Amino acid sequence: MSTITHGELARLRKAHPGVFARPLLERLKTGALWIGFAAAMAFGLWWVDANPMRIVNGLNKLGLLVRLMLPPHPGDGLWDYVRAMAETLGMAFLGTVVAAVLAVPLGFLGAKNVMPNWLFHFGLRRFYDGFRGIDGLVWALIFVSAVGLGPFAGVLAIAVGDLMVFAKLFAEAIENVENRQVDGVRAAGGSRTQVMRLGVFPQVFPVMMSHVLYFFESNVRSATILGIVGAGGIGLQLSDRMRINNWQEAAFIILMILVTVAVIDNLSRRIRARLIGTTQPV
Repeated sequence: MSTITHGELARLRKAHPGVFARPLLERLKTGALWIGFAAAMAFGLWWVDANPMRIVNGLNKLGLLVRLMLPPHPGDGLWDYVRAMAETLGMAFLGTVVAAVLAVPLGFLGAKNVMPNWLFHFGLRRFYDGFRGIDGLVWALIFVSAVGLGPFAGVLAIAVGDLMVFAKLFAEAIENVENRQVDGVRAAGGSRTQVMRLGVFPQVFPVMMSHVLYFFESNVRSATILGIVGAGGIGLQLSDRMRINNWQEAAFIILMILVTVAVIDNLSRRIRARLIGTTQPV
C-alpha cells in the first residue's frame, strides 16, 4: 500500500486548503446552524410540554391497553369485519383509479415540453401545489358533510386528495421522456396527438403505473383512517370497538389491517418491479 510523503501532503494542503481545514467563516456558519437547530428542538419540546414522566405514564397506560387486547378475538363480527375490509379495499382502489385517470390529461398540461408557455405552466403547477396542501382527512370531513356517511365520501376524498399529486408526478415523468422516440414519431408525419400517444405516453406509462400502485398501497392505510371519521370501511368498525372499550376485537381488526397492507405491499412491489424492468422488488 502506497503512502503519502510529508512533501506531497504539504502540496495537497496548499492546492486544496478547504479539504483539510474549512475557513473560519464557514465553520461559524455551520456552528450557528447547529445551535439554531438545537434551540428550535428545545423550544418545540418545551412548547408541547414534553417531559420524561409523561412518557413513563403514557407507556404504563399503553401497557395496560396491550394487556386488554390479548388475546385478539373477532367475537361474533368476523364476517362484518371481512366485508368492511373489502369495502376499505374498494374505496382505496376506486379512489386511486379515478384520481389516476383524471390526472393523465392534467399531467400532460403541466409538463413544460408539452405546454411551453411559462406563465400557463407556472400558474397550473402552483394550482396543483395548492390542492396538494390539503390532507385527505380534511377532504373526508368535507365530503362526509357534503354527501353523507359511507364509502362514497371516502372514494371522493381519496380521489380528490391524490388527483393533484398524480398530476404533478405525471408531469415530471413526461418532462423527462427521451426525445429520440418523440422526434421519430414527428419525423414520420405524426400529428401532435399522435406524438403524445405514440412518442410520449408509452415511455411514461410504466412510471405512471408504478406511482398508481404505490398510492393504492398507501391509500389502503389512508382509507382506514377515513373510515374513523365516517367514510365507512374497516376504520368505522375499529372506531366503534375502541369507543366501547372492546379491545380484543379492536386488536383483531388491527391485525387484519396489518396483514392486508403487508400482502398488498408485497404484491405492489413485485408488480412495480416488473413494470420498471428490475429483477428484484423495489
